[in-house]
Amino acid sequence: MAVTVQNDKKVVDTFTVKCYEVDSSQRLKPTAFMDMAQEMAYQAAAVMKFGYAELIAKNMAWVLSRMRIHFLTRPHWGDNLTIKTWHRGAFGPFFVRDFEVLSDDGHRLIEATSSWVVIDIDSRRMAKPEDVLPSEDTACHDFAIETPAGKVMMPRDVEPVLVTTHKVAYSDIDLVGHTNNVRYVSWALDCMDYGEAGIDVDEVEIVFHHEARPGDEIDLYRAEKEGWTFVEGRRDGTQVFCVKLRNKS
Repeated sequence: MAVTVQNDKKVVDTFTVKCYEVDSSQRLKPTAFMDMAQEMAYQAAAVMKFGYAELIAKNMAWVLSRMRIHFLTRPHWGDNLTIKTWHRGAFGPFFVRDFEVLSDDGHRLIEATSSWVVIDIDSRRMAKPEDVLPSEDTACHDFAIETPAGKVMMPRDVEPVLVTTHKVAYSDIDLVGHTNNVRYVSWALDCMDYGEAGIDVDEVEIVFHHEARPGDEIDLYRAEKEGWTFVEGRRDGTQVFCVKLRNKS
């Protein structure tokens, strides 16, 4: 990606939807957007001088804590798109970053907001904004989704069902040695019913509680309520993550 920075401090790039990024409907997979967003987040942070290289030099790393995505229209294979991202500053313990994807003619197709923390790699303690952000103001106060991503919990009045147990393996692991955030959503999508209508997800919310590492066995539980699918990953009974998806199919 060759990103550019706009005057409003949004970082921008263009891309074309590839064949391996779509499902059988030839529309962009939710996880493909998350892959793009993750790379854009790294690129944008690097441009603003609080990226991977700057943090690893301090023995710190970015960790995604929450994310909310609205698919207004899922792009198709071959579509040429523009993705924009910007950080909105610190909100409590979180650093909030938003995203939007636009079509060739400028229509917004996807909007998302994400909440991140920075941790000390050894102590796992969270860093303060002044330890991470540069002295100059690099925030943009626009929003793709006004309210930052919130908590996601399994519904209390529905008994979840154990769908499968996933053992964390090579394909799940990211550059810092734990399960990549996109993989949790992949696991959740694999827990949904996939019939002739396929899967047409228009909203995804996820919260991450604990890291999953190679060899961990994650029990995946599913519950349905009011048109939403909830998938929770547990390791030895402790919640690792929880995803909430809405399927229009």
